[in-house]
Amino acid sequence: MTERVVLKLGGSVITDKSGDCAIDHARLREIAVELAAQRETALVLVHGAGSCGHPEARRYRINDGLTGENVPGVYETHTAVSSLNTAVVDALRDAGVEAIGIHPLDLGLAENGRLVSFETRHIAEMSEHGIVPVLHGDVVMDRLRGSCIVSGDQLVTHLAAALKSRRVGLATDVPGVLANGSVVPRIDRSTVESLDVGGSGNTDVTGGMRGKLAELLALADAGIDSHIFHVSKIGRFLDGIEHGGTMITAKE
Repeated sequence: MTERVVLKLGGSVITDKSGDCAIDHARLREIAVELAAQRETALVLVHGAGSCGHPEARRYRINDGLTGENVPGVYETHTAVSSLNTAVVDALRDAGVEAIGIHPLDLGLAENGRLVSFETRHIAEMSEHGIVPVLHGDVVMDRLRGSCIVSGDQLVTHLAAALKSRRVGLATDVPGVLANGSVVPRIDRSTVESLDVGGSGNTDVTGGMRGKLAELLALADAGIDSHIFHVSKIGRFLDGIEHGGTMITAKE
């Protein structure tokens, strides 16, 4: 293995976020074939929930914490995101990737929406032995709220720091962070406030692009750059070739 890379597939890439857990199996197969060609990369994969989880989390108000009435939402939300995780893992395995699903609900603990405990040593061991751990945005238990949603973006920052990854990529359905229709090639804390960046246009309880940038800027503060690019450029990113997207980095 040459390096450990944390790669996230956006929920809008692998599902139709306007539907009800509408998984794009054709897109998943294409991505799986692309990743199967990257045998020398120790890959840790994260995917968003898309339309498998966000509607349930919003319906049950999971991020507002647990009450006696919304406790069933923990099961409903986790079941929805787990079904997508199974589809991702199945597509990868069909393409010859030794993938296995990892559920944050099983091993994460949060406090006021932020992870305070998340075991990663077994994830490092998996990637060292050619196994691709596949994690996902999920509901987790929260010491203050009872429950919360931990986004795939928060997982990316946590995993990259814990695993000391130097390469972090986010594959999306847009070519990068856009301003006035053009890709912004580089973003740091001195430039982000001038950008007109909104949330997701569909049901998203994790903050959309604004939330994504907040997570990645925190990662940049820790000295780890990240890249946002169109899903069609996954191969170029993994090969270290210019992908035409956006780099999130610390201020020079």
